[in-house]
Amino acid sequence: MIRQFLHSQIRKFGRAFSYDVTYMHEIADVSPAAAYTLSKFPNFYKYRGPEAGRPVWTGALLASTLEGDCGPCAQLVVDMALANGADADALQACAEGRPKEAGAMGLGFRFACAAISGDVSADELHREIENEFGRKAAISCAFAAASGRVYPVLKRGLGHGQACQRLDFGGKVVKLAA
Repeated sequence: MIRQFLHSQIRKFGRAFSYDVTYMHEIADVSPAAAYTLSKFPNFYKYRGPEAGRPVWTGALLASTLEGDCGPCAQLVVDMALANGADADALQACAEGRPKEAGAMGLGFRFACAAISGDVSADELHREIENEFGRKAAISCAFAAASGRVYPVLKRGLGHGQACQRLDFGGKVVKLAA
């Protein structure tokens, strides 16, 4: 019964974003407890802070995901961001390595890149986010920076790694460098 419920939820998610959820089904088949645990993870990374800070959160999540993968997981982040009203041009600028052209989203992207790499500029970028968007937004960006790479790493660990691919930014398809 639990497995059936998990599989139905997994299928629903996969259909909503045209996303290959094979690895999720495999987890549910082997361990419903593991699948349930995985289903709770979005509660961590989806803490987005205040509405005004959503673009910086989106940039941070995209940077973290791209650091772990430039394939299906990155496309999923882009698709979800676009579905929530994100600016396709800003997303593309970040993904192409032009975050300074992406306004607030680029600020979040630069912050996550610095935090992930251990760059000392992360502290200044954190302060900039906090000063412009508030402490909750800065916290949400830290959550996003820490969590975006989880799914790509998990998928590779389960034998479902994907090569880099083209990303579609609302109809504009771009091939990213590996």
